[in-house]
Amino acid sequence: MRIAISTGGGDAPGLNAVIRAAVLSATSRGWDVLGICRGYFGLLGEDEIIPLTRDRVRGIAHLGGTILRTTNRGNPFAFPVRQPDGSWVEIDRSGELLSTIERLGIDAIITIGGDGSLRIGQQLHERGVRIVGVPKTIDNDVAGTITTFGFDTAVNTAIEAIDKLHTTAESHERVIVMEVMGRHAGFIALHAGVAATADVILIPEVPFDIEKVCAKVRSRDRSGQRFSIVVVAEGAFPVGGQEAIMGSSLPGQDKRVGGIASRIAWEIQERTGKEARSLVLGHLQRGGSPTGYDRLLATRFGGAAVEAVEQKKWGHMVALQSPHIVAIPIADAIGAPRRVELTHDIVRTARAAGISFGD
Repeated sequence: MRIAISTGGGDAPGLNAVIRAAVLSATSRGWDVLGICRGYFGLLGEDEIIPLTRDRVRGIAHLGGTILRTTNRGNPFAFPVRQPDGSWVEIDRSGELLSTIERLGIDAIITIGGDGSLRIGQQLHERGVRIVGVPKTIDNDVAGTITTFGFDTAVNTAIEAIDKLHTTAESHERVIVMEVMGRHAGFIALHAGVAATADVILIPEVPFDIEKVCAKVRSRDRSGQRFSIVVVAEGAFPVGGQEAIMGSSLPGQDKRVGGIASRIAWEIQERTGKEARSLVLGHLQRGGSPTGYDRLLATRFGGAAVEAVEQKKWGHMVALQSPHIVAIPIADAIGAPRRVELTHDIVRTARAAGISFGD
């Protein structure tokens, strides 16, 4: 048996732990393992294919990032190609990819990625490629799994930042608006905001009214709490409005969202007269060593993915459905992306504790 491993989309703490566990599990069965560098670029001649041995993955479980590198532009079904006039077109290079898989004698591929990578995996499965998926996203928005590795690390990074903002905000009696990742799902903002006792949490699932955000700031002022912490997901948007776009992206990528924190801070200062500051936590949430929880979950996913290959569960994704790791159809996982449930006890607890969601 010869398998290949691919990491696509944004990086997440724990990717190397998945790779390590999958390689060790596979080699213990006597299998060969290849690493596809930069998503599927390695299978398209745009990068390399490397052998993954026990020595190659020694000591990488605690490292952030991915030794295989990654990209969010390598969709073989819509591959961006620049034309002589500078314009871009997307072409289907899936046939070329299938030929490479056959030439290299790859029996199965473990694709580690979020919604986009899993969709590509499903398309390849429908073309006859033996695919097993591993969910990966710090946004925690893949359906069918209770959580994804990388999420816990991102939340802890955000919590640490909010803890530090409390002291400077209180010292200067300011409002500080911190933007975290989460284009379509507000899990990082919600979990970090509640754990770090933010005063306002704004998420894509709840369009906000800026005046109600300001009302919360004024209420804290009247009670003697002359500072406020606002945590906002990058994809949050006002009632009747839309998410903030940071300009055009590279070909083959979704539009980049972000910048909502500065807009909110400006609005709060204009409406309340209080000094407001903003910051974007950005890619700090993707970097660094995975937490113990993420390291263990990633290791479990890597081992479970190899088991799924052994059991020929093609077109399936490993998922955490506590207390077990199970295999579910990738089609089910990408059918309806996971979002914050507004009736969840975390949301109810936050509201009961006085946290405003801007509604």
